[in-house]
Amino acid sequence: QVQVVESGGGLVQAGGSLRLSCAASGSIISINNMAWYRQAPGKQRELVADITSGSRTNYADSVKGRFTISRANAKNTVYLQMNNLKPEDTAVYYCKATAVVNSPYYSTLDYWGQGTQVTVSS
Repeated sequence: QVQVVESGGGLVQAGGSLRLSCAASGSIISINNMAWYRQAPGKQRELVADITSGSRTNYADSVKGRFTISRANAKNTVYLQMNNLKPEDTAVYYCKATAVVNSPYYSTLDYWGQGTQVTVSS
């Protein structure tokens, strides 16, 4: 059993900053990629940023230069520092961890958190 829990969302004015955190726990052997997605009302879920176990990063064009993803491998934790937030960044932000587990059998699976709301007012 693997749990993924996000925190750090909230309400902020345009131009402000927020830092999201996501921690994975449970029967984890290792974690490969970790990623942040977001879903705005009436829109499809989209990738915001992801990071490999070797800390190679990838960003959506809409957040490049404003958001920074990082991770603490020893803690199975990923962060998303969001600066210069815009109203169009308003969404529920989800964390995904691609984890190697050995229960009930050895496999690599994606685990999602429940999401955290980010609201940016203009």
